[in-house]
Amino acid sequence: MSFDNPDPDQICRMLRSVRTIAVVGLSPNPARPSFRVARAMQSHGYRIVPVRPLVREVLGEPAYPDLESIPFQIDMVDVFRAPQHVPAIVESCIALGIHRLWLQDGVIHEEAAQQAQAAGIAVVMDRCIWRDYSQLCAP
Repeated sequence: MSFDNPDPDQICRMLRSVRTIAVVGLSPNPARPSFRVARAMQSHGYRIVPVRPLVREVLGEPAYPDLESIPFQIDMVDVFRAPQHVPAIVESCIALGIHRLWLQDGVIHEEAAQQAQAAGIAVVMDRCIWRDYSQLCAP
């Protein structure tokens, strides 16, 4: 069985249902795609929670070394890491009860995405959250 992304209406509903997004791999470098995407989502009212070891703050928000260190509820995890890191991120999402996972353009791990879905997590893979928000459901 292969992985299928939700349809555009489901993606828009998902994006409208979240407010707090943990961005795993969020770079403090404004030239990096993760920074630009997170800044854009922040400008649309989303709370961005940087997840990156050795970084104190990004976009005015305190950074955390991993998902387990975040002391409050996360609505969605957005991943800007290489595909080999996705299985561990999925395990963290399952353990923490996070119900939505977004894997950015080029972040593809079919087995981990299927594992997340089997655990009841809504997954979007190999798509840009900012582009989808802008094209599918921006006001």
